Amino acid sequence: KPCKPKPSCNISPSAFRPHVLSRDRIRLWSAPHSNSFHLALLDELSPDPALHLLDVLLASVEPKTRENYGSGLLRFHQFCDSLSITEEKRMPASEILLAAFIAHWAGKVAATTADNWLAGLHFWHQFNNAPWHGDSLLRRSKTGLSKLVPDSSKRPRRPPVTIEHMHALFCNLDMSNSFDSAVYCTASVAFWCCCRLGELVVPSANVFDPSRHIARSSHVSRNTAANGTMFSVFHIPWTKTTHGEGADIVATKLDDPTNPYDALVHHLSANSSVPPHAPFFAFETPDGWSPMTRTWFITRCNNVWASAGLPLLTGHCFRIGGATELLLRGTSTPPDIVAAQGRWKSRAFLEYWRRIESILPLFITNSFNSSRMSLVHSSMDSYRRLY
Repeated sequence: KPCKPKPSCNISPSAFRPHVLSRDRIRLWSAPHSNSFHLALLDELSPDPALHLLDVLLASVEPKTRENYGSGLLRFHQFCDSLSITEEKRMPASEILLAAFIAHWAGKVAATTADNWLAGLHFWHQFNNAPWHGDSLLRRSKTGLSKLVPDSSKRPRRPPVTIEHMHALFCNLDMSNSFDSAVYCTASVAFWCCCRLGELVVPSANVFDPSRHIARSSHVSRNTAANGTMFSVFHIPWTKTTHGEGADIVATKLDDPTNPYDALVHHLSANSSVPPHAPFFAFETPDGWSPMTRTWFITRCNNVWASAGLPLLTGHCFRIGGATELLLRGTSTPPDIVAAQGRWKSRAFLEYWRRIESILPLFITNSFNSSRMSLVHSSMDSYRRLY
């Protein structure tokens, strides 16, 4: 149920914009153009397939993303209200209107915020089959906004979970305790397998969706590589990038006491009575079992780190830290292998590098290998003979 809007979220009353939840604005906020589109849709299709088409279009965007998009629609229409822009001109929005909207927020919001708002506007146009007029003028406005971002909107890069953080968990968690065993396993897999925490744990105790969250019934295979290294593989049903296709997670037995292979073996043994329908990282309790929630996990980790005098961190810092630690191992873990471990498929992977000043020399030195050194010495010998 929509709550009363905050003063900053007020908008001029309009039949085109009913008071609904943010995530429902894409579907329920309209314009004269969208009404024309719906009439054209019903002219070609009967109501059921027409409604199904709209449902499928909405399903292409995650609910949380639709909520963010709804914020962009609100800000756009507030801007239009301030200039008395007519309903007909709000969709399709002209490039001048779009560029002016972005320029209005220059020096007030971060570039990522503006990009999200524009993405919401773009999808609103697509959902209503309206042309999108974002071109060079809008791109220049976005560039200008990015150069005028206020300091208050700039966030420092999140620090990584370090190997010291992991060793503190290993030394201070009670491995005879079912809850601590589950915390430790979650941390080890999130770190060494470069997982997003939301791929492993549930957001709250009453929220478990087998299509989104890995269940205890998931098969965990144990294997041995050609070089004798042991590893386990299990499948998570959903990721941020592959959605319902999910992904296989490879937990390798590394030369570190916090390696995920041993952590998995211990967790499955320490919590062996957890039923198959429970979340994978659930733990035994005197009354049965409980799911591992994000809040419980982060709170326990931070309690250990605070006692050890280490910085307190958030869930996503595990993925960042795991990638950084693997890269710091230099020649034994090339960047493309780290990208595969974290399932990165774009250069966005580079955003997760931390301590880059320590990582680059490892690979630059390795690339300057003995064969190249031989070429250098041969070239120097030729130079000496000439002079």
